[in-house]
Amino acid sequence: VVLQALIKWGKDALLKFNGMFALALYDKKRKTILLARDRFGIKPLYYSKQGNMFSFASEQKSILANPGFKANLDKETLVEYFTFQNILTNKTLIKNINLLSSGAYLEVSTINGKYKEASYWDYEFLENKQSVNEADYLKELDFLFQQAVNRQLVSDVELGSYLSGGMDSGSISAIASENFPNLKTFTCGFDLSDASGIELGFDERNKAKKLSDKFATDHYETVLHSGDMEKSLGPLAWHLEEPRVGQSYPNYYAAELASKHVKVVLSGSGGDELFGGYPWRYYRGASSKSFEDYIDNYYLYWQRLVNNTEIKKIFSPISDETKNVWTRDIFKNVFRNIDAPPKKPEDFINYSLYFEAKTFLHGLFIVEDKLSMAHSLETRVPFMDNDLVDFAMKCPVSFKLNNLAEVLRINENEIGKKTNIYFQKTNDGKQILRKMMKKYMPNDILEAQKQGFSSPDASWFKGKSISFVKKKLTDKNANIYNFMDHKSVNEILSLHFNGKENRRLFIWSLLNFNNASFPHLISACNTTSVSLLLLKLMPRLSNSFFNSL
Repeated sequence: VVLQALIKWGKDALLKFNGMFALALYDKKRKTILLARDRFGIKPLYYSKQGNMFSFASEQKSILANPGFKANLDKETLVEYFTFQNILTNKTLIKNINLLSSGAYLEVSTINGKYKEASYWDYEFLENKQSVNEADYLKELDFLFQQAVNRQLVSDVELGSYLSGGMDSGSISAIASENFPNLKTFTCGFDLSDASGIELGFDERNKAKKLSDKFATDHYETVLHSGDMEKSLGPLAWHLEEPRVGQSYPNYYAAELASKHVKVVLSGSGGDELFGGYPWRYYRGASSKSFEDYIDNYYLYWQRLVNNTEIKKIFSPISDETKNVWTRDIFKNVFRNIDAPPKKPEDFINYSLYFEAKTFLHGLFIVEDKLSMAHSLETRVPFMDNDLVDFAMKCPVSFKLNNLAEVLRINENEIGKKTNIYFQKTNDGKQILRKMMKKYMPNDILEAQKQGFSSPDASWFKGKSISFVKKKLTDKNANIYNFMDHKSVNEILSLHFNGKENRRLFIWSLLNFNNASFPHLISACNTTSVSLLLLKLMPRLSNSFFNSL
């Protein structure tokens, strides 16, 4: 179907595909190779041009396996990652290996190796200028959501669903269980015996079990302890290849659990980013006076690991090589394809939804795909159905967020100083989704505060895992100190160990990078791929070879 569509419509066929894909097509007539990736970036696709060799693969390891590839750490991208806990550009931590952008294609000539990347689709969150009726939106959302889930239920092998205890995975399980009696569902919980504060609510097994009973699913669960993080670091770094958003090892164990019972699993990823699940983030920029003012406000918030002052100290050993990195410009460049200037709070919130779908959600997809495929498990994301996404982008902000007018009056001094008050006033996201899901979900789940899939590492890193963390990160000979300043890093670590600040994401990123950084990653690479073997020979291949494919 894909081949015939490309023959009939050319690159326009990419807009007709509904679902996740990464593909390569050799055009014998034009002597070009087309690489393309699905519009949301659910499936990864890497490429590299070094010297006279162009290579591509679904993993960086395949490109690194080529003996002729010269691998070097991209230090500028390292600074980018430790600012955002994500890579917002299409770079990777290895020079000359790029990640094809989501919703993009690339054509490379097999004659001279020249190539060009171009976008064929992008998110467009815009307010509907026509009069709207919420009842009509609710009816349409219900239809599109059921359609999206049912489209994802087609499978030659047994299919299951994650069931976290939240509304997104719960509603997907509700619809899937109507089609599959005794649907297998999976939950990953946490040992909270050493947790404190907000982390005491991180284990959602009881909520998941309640939903499982309601939907009559065949339910499985696993419980993670602090030592599980330590055991997972090796295989996790191998499969992830480079750090990305979040503390991803719970995803690794969740996929491992599901893979023991099914080959395909449904995930609730995307619901928050499409329907406004993180309003306390968006409100940081909602009162901005201009686009530049918005960039300043939201950029400061998205410095998830270290701020500008800290990062200069941390990367002082490589300051000369990274002096031209301006992470604010990197952040601003995410919006380069948006033409409509923001004029009112709803516009700024739509900018935030765009940013998070384009970067944060994209990072989550990379993690989810790599860690599920590590267990030979296919993860499907019903929320990312084309029709449902199109609907969500045009859904008015007032239908997603219930408290916009009041929040805009919040004293800015409350932000950061009275975090709990601010969070309570801004925890009102996904309103239209909550209303639509009343027919599927119990009220206590729908009305519960937003809870991400997080482990209690803030407690573990200064408790049961503190010895492991100190052993890995305080050693001056650790890999990270080839690039980072030992004193500056350990000052931040001390703040966490002493309970003065929560720097769990920074600690996790250090552990992950330390385990995956040069030269460890390169020396461990011994795999290859068909695509690499084909294209590394390209300079010596005749046209007759390609004509015989």
